Parts: sequence; structure tokens; C-alpha cells
Amino acid sequence: MRAFRLVLNILLLPLRPLLIVAPTERAAWIAAGLAPVAVVIAATAPGAWVIAPILGGALLLLIALDGVLTGKLEGWEIRTGEDIEVGQPSVLAITARFAGRQPRRAEAALACDARLADEGRIAFALSRVPNGEGWRGQTTLTPTRRGTAQVERAWMRWEGPLGLGARQVDYSLDKPVRIWPDLSPVRSPDLQTFLRNAQIGLINRRIRGEGTQFEALSEYEPGMDRRRIDWKASARHTRLYARENESERNNQIVFAFDCGQAMCEPVDGLPRIDRAVSAALTCGYVALKGGDKVALFGFARRPQLMTPFIADARAFHRLQSAAAGLDYEPVEPNFTLALATLTAKLKRRSLVVVFSDFTDPTAAELMVESLGRLVNKHLVLFVTMADSEVEDLIAAPPGDIATLARSVTADSLAQQRKLVLTRLRRLGIDVLEAPWERIGPRLIDRYLAIRSSEAIG
Repeated sequence: MRAFRLVLNILLLPLRPLLIVAPTERAAWIAAGLAPVAVVIAATAPGAWVIAPILGGALLLLIALDGVLTGKLEGWEIRTGEDIEVGQPSVLAITARFAGRQPRRAEAALACDARLADEGRIAFALSRVPNGEGWRGQTTLTPTRRGTAQVERAWMRWEGPLGLGARQVDYSLDKPVRIWPDLSPVRSPDLQTFLRNAQIGLINRRIRGEGTQFEALSEYEPGMDRRRIDWKASARHTRLYARENESERNNQIVFAFDCGQAMCEPVDGLPRIDRAVSAALTCGYVALKGGDKVALFGFARRPQLMTPFIADARAFHRLQSAAAGLDYEPVEPNFTLALATLTAKLKRRSLVVVFSDFTDPTAAELMVESLGRLVNKHLVLFVTMADSEVEDLIAAPPGDIATLARSVTADSLAQQRKLVLTRLRRLGIDVLEAPWERIGPRLIDRYLAIRSSEAIG
């Protein structure tokens, strides 16, 4: 079929500057049907061979006439969000208006970055709007990676009333679409309700009796912890006074992202690094609401970025913009250089949340050593995502030898992974492992538990 359409396009090439007409699929089928007729005529009546070119010429004339009869493209418009979030659907719509006779059928195609669509191509049909406002078509884009994607070129094609000839135009667009980290968990009603009702929510309230920051003195009453008695103040006032402390705020929280090869691997359609960024920004938003400071750190072969500490929730967009700049690097990460750089930049004890992954104990050896040095000065929380594919292979029923072999290999990998996580725990590193959809809530719970225990300061 492509061969017949190519032949027809070549035959119409001299007319294109004037007619801008291309054959349709229906014309190609007709041409394919005329070919056996021409062969039969040549075999049975050689003297009537002239009928074949006459039929071909008539078909070409009908194609050209059909293309001329259809209306001209008066105007068209592409609507899509200039700012969308990775993994979240976004509508792309095209509206076209035709002058004169309305086409029998219209369709559009776009050439774009592979972040927006598979193979960098989007094609869809247009349908006529009932109220006479033209033709409209839309599709849903689900970006798979962060960054700035370009919609480079657009094609519009519409057929004549006979369905034999179609006009086609193309335009250069170079329309940028910025793909940001996914903030849907931050906007979720559950999180907003939690922040309103939590003790560290939208209205800051002092939490007395806990923490390390001095708040006030109160007269000692039976039942109070005797360790809270302030003996110097009691001596001055000749009665017992106890210290009331406030839960410590202004802690430093650093979210460190491994942007290397393992974190670039997809999990349920999105790279692990994007899942990690979404969970970290959600937890960071909660931390900002609680009065703590948040910074982002990214690294792969070498450090990529280190943001200053943000202390105000109104500046949360700065964290989102910085996270959008984390690049995907399919290389092994240099933990030694990255964590040494991070340690040099931190001037006080902080909670460092490291998002990373590994494939085997050998690849994780340098990671364990570097985290062991980091935990000497800071509180470290190591976050990794459970591999659902490995778990599915382990749980698969052994129906044949190949399935059994895959299950045994997957179980061996899982056991090696447990050994690495056990080594991290023995070094005093808190480890959080969960499926990607539960990483965000589990991370918030762990952060709040660490904060309430006053382990950061």
C-alpha cells in the first residue's frame, strides 16, 4: 500500500506547487484495484492498452479535482500547557477552521520530544464541532521525564468530498513545554488536612515540655520529671521551679539525590529519581510548614547542584525549580566525592535524606563506606524503593525450569540487598524501604518521628 501511495505522490509532484494535493488511502486502494485491470487488458486485448493510462490519468484528475474542491485552511490553533508535571496527564488540543466547502475528514500530527510521546510523534483525528466553530481534536500527553521538551513541527491534512485527494500543510512550531516534578501529593486534600490539624500545621503552636529550646520557668508540681528542675532558679526564688522547653525548630534537612544509572531505571513507567523527587518535595513542604530549613543536593559522577537552605514555605517554588534541574546520568555515581562535598558544605548537624539504589553488594561497597563517614557528623536516613519486579519473580509459581531459575536468581538478589541494608543499619543509619507509592507518606512519618525525638540537633 505504501508503494502505491508513493507512486501517486511522485506522479503528482509537478502539480504540488499549484494544487498542494496528496492522494488519500482510498485513492491508493483504487489504484491498486486498477493495476490488475490493466494487466488483464494488456493480456487479452493488446491493442486496447491505451485504456490503462487513460484510467490512470482520470484517477489523477479526480484526485487533483477533489483536492481543489475542498476548502482552504483559514486558521488553526494548538493549545497545551506550557508547564506540566512529569507523570501527570495533560490535554493537547488542536482547533482548525476551514473556509469554503468543509472537508470530509481532517487529521493532525505533531513532531515533539520523546519526553512527551513515544517515538516523538503524536497523531489524532479531528471532528467537526456541532456549533459550527470548526474542527477540533485532542489527545492526552503523559510526560515521562523532566526537562524542557519541544513541540517542533505540526502537520494538518484534510480530505476532499470524494475522499481521493487531500491537502496537507506543515508548520514549524518550536513550542517549548516545561516538565516539572510531580507535586500532586503536595496538593492532595489528605496532606492539606493533615497540615491544618497537625501540631506543626498552618498555625504554629508552642510545644512545651519537650525539646531542647528553653521556653519558660514554671513552679514545680508533684508528678513532674525531676530532671526538669532548674536548681539555680529555685535557689534564687527559694522554691522549686522547672524548665519548660519548646520543641526544637530550625533544623536543617538535606534531600540528597543519586542521579546515576540505578535511579534512572523506570519503576511503573517513571524513573526512580522522579519518584524520589516527588516524595522529597512532599516531605520538604511539610518540613517548611514545621519551621525547619530544607535544601536539595544532587549528584552522579560529580555533584550537580546544592541549593541554599530554604526556611519559608512561600519560597517552596525555589525547591521545585531546583529539582527540575536534576539531570539523568546513566553512569555509576561517585559517592565518595559527592558526600565529601556535602559534608564540607554543612556547618552544623543536619538530617541528610539520601535517595539511592543499588544492584549488588559490590556496587554498593563505596556507598556504604561513604555513608558510614557521613553518619559520624550527621543524622542519615537512607531511602530506597522496593523492586516490585523482583518480588513478582520470587512469588511466581514454578511452572517450568525457566521460571524456577528466574525465581531463584531474583531471591538471591533480594537476599544480597537485605545484607547491604543490614550493614547500613549497623552503622547507625536509618533505612526506609517501601514501594514507590508509599515512599512519600512513610518518609513524612519517619521525618516527624525523628523530629519529635530531638535527634537532629
